[in-house]
Amino acid sequence: MNFLGLIIAVTTFLVIGVFHPIVIKSEYHCGTRCWWLFLIAGIAFIVASLFTKNNIVSPVLGVVGCSCLWSILELFQQKKRVERGWFPMNPKRKQDYQPINNTKTNESN
Repeated sequence: MNFLGLIIAVTTFLVIGVFHPIVIKSEYHCGTRCWWLFLIAGIAFIVASLFTKNNIVSPVLGVVGCSCLWSILELFQQKKRVERGWFPMNPKRKQDYQPINNTKTNESN
């Protein structure tokens, strides 16, 4: 029996699950200014995966790298979710947000 695919699948699921709170906390504490950290980490993990010969570690490093890169997009999406009121806003950084008004007004009075 070959458990390699199952190990990589479970690890991928866990990595994605771990990155959700990382993005939320990063946006809350740093805003979108920390996107470049995700970029550097993503590139580093992907390069490391290219030079790793282990059949489990290499794909896991690649998954972590791609998750770091995907987190850049999610960081900016998280800011929009905060502006919509779906997530709490950091009161120390209120000036960084522009609240989005979700209510439709009737302008044909």
